[in-house]
Parts: sequence; C-alpha cells; structure tokens
Amino acid sequence: MRNLLLAGVAAVMILPTAAIAQSNVEGRVGKLESEMRAVQRKVFPNGAGGYVQPEITAPQTQAQAPGVPASSALSDLTSRVTSLEEQMAGLTGQIEQNGYRTRQLQDQFDAYKRATETRLKALESGPAPIAPAGQSAPLDTPAAVSGSTRPTKTPAAASVVTGDTATSTPAAAVDKPSTGDPAEDAYLYGYRLWQAKRYPEAEAALKKMVADYPKSRRASFAQNLLGRTYLDSGKPSLASMAFYENYKKYPDGERAPDSLLYLGQALTKLNKAADACKVYDELSDVYGAKLSAAMKSQIASGRSAAKCQ
Repeated sequence: MRNLLLAGVAAVMILPTAAIAQSNVEGRVGKLESEMRAVQRKVFPNGAGGYVQPEITAPQTQAQAPGVPASSALSDLTSRVTSLEEQMAGLTGQIEQNGYRTRQLQDQFDAYKRATETRLKALESGPAPIAPAGQSAPLDTPAAVSGSTRPTKTPAAASVVTGDTATSTPAAAVDKPSTGDPAEDAYLYGYRLWQAKRYPEAEAALKKMVADYPKSRRASFAQNLLGRTYLDSGKPSLASMAFYENYKKYPDGERAPDSLLYLGQALTKLNKAADACKVYDELSDVYGAKLSAAMKSQIASGRSAAKCQ
C-alpha cells in the first residue's frame, strides 16, 4: 500500500511538470515561427513563393501510461527548438551586418562622387584662355582643297536670338561639303560646325572622323580641332587630354606641334603652370627647326603667361 501511494503521488507531481514544460516549448515555437516570418518578409519582400515552411509541427498526443514521465519526446523537441532559435539569431545578425555594410558602401560611393564633382568643377574653372599673339587666321583653317566645295552657309538669319542673347549658328545652316574624299569631307564638316560655334555637334563629328579615318592626314587636324572645341566650350581638362592624344598618336602629324601649343594653354588654364612650361620645352625641343615665326611668338606668350623660367 505504501509503494502504491508513493507511485500515485509521483504521477500527480510529474504530470503538471510535463504539461508546464510542453506549454513553454509551444510558446517558444510560436515566437520562433513569428520571428521566422519577419525574417522571410525581409529576405523575400515580394513573396514570390519564397516562404519556407516550418519543419516543426505539433506533436501527436499519445496516451501516457500512468506514472511514466514523457521526458524523451519533450526533451528532443526542446533541443530542436533551441537549435532553431540559435540559427534564427545568427541569421538575423548576418542580415543586420550585411545591411550595415551596404550602408557603408553607399556612404563611401556618395563621398567619392561629391569629391569627384568638386575636383572637376575646380579643374574647369581658372584664368581666361591665352589669345595667340599675332594670329591672323585659325591654326586649323583647312588648306585649299582640290575641286570645288560649297561654302559654309551664312544667311542673315543664321543666329537665333532669344531676348538680348544671340546664340551660335544652327547646325541645319551648316552645309556638308562634297569633295569626293570622305575623310576630307568629314573633317571639313567638323571644322564648319566648330566655326559656327556648334560645339556639341562639332565634337561628335570630329570624334567620328578620327575613328573612321585614323590613317588620313586629316586625322591629326581633326584630333587637334577636337581639343580646341573643348577649350572653346570651357572644358580645359578634356581639351588637354585631346591635345595630348594627338601628340601621342600622330607625332608626325601636321597638327602635332599645334596640339602641344594648345596643351600648354590648357594646362595654364588649369593652374598647372609647371606642367605647361614642360610642354613648351618639349614643343621647342622636338619641333624647333620646323616652327614658324608666328608659332615661336605664341610659345613665348604662353611661357610668359605660365611664368616659365
């Protein structure tokens, strides 16, 4: 009788404990599923079948023999829930860390963009360009071409006036030449656009000419005039690259010396006087014997503006 009484008391004590433990596990499972749904909404914001179904389901209720504790199944379920909770915590931490790194990268990119824009604005500002001394005609004026060409159209209404401001000649008013030489025509058209102050159209035409006819003698003319177009439209940094490219690619071209001269002017405008002086030295050393009196005079003016020793 005493043993039966003890067994009955033990069963009464074990059953509430098991019920409490199971209730605690079910609460943890509910919280875990709620957190999993929150993480899935963050990882799969648009749904699209990305939700992962939980692997834990409510255990089937089995009849327990009186006095036998249901510790084995409950312990296994508790262990699995604990493991999932740890994985959930790790996944949440990883998502937060990735978000932090993404924000850092975005902040770094924004800072780089602002710094680059500031530097470009600083480069594009500077003193007024140097006016070549004693120049009676543009250095890029095309030489006489065999055969007839139609002159640039310059009607009286070639300038478009808005209020009190006159703009450049419309591109439609600029004739395309027809000499029978495609490379010559391409350069002359770019030259006419530049002469009419149609700078964006001139840039496109001159770039295309150099790309389409790189072996033509006019390629040196077109690349040099591209630099002048940039310089005239207030883009000295782009102009300096175009002039240097002409000297590097066509050192024997007819406009290579002119490109060095204008490169010196562009560098002076960019407040790089020391580099401008080196360019003038290079121009005199490489092409000194071939330079005209007018070119030598322009070099002297450029060196003076850059305060070369």
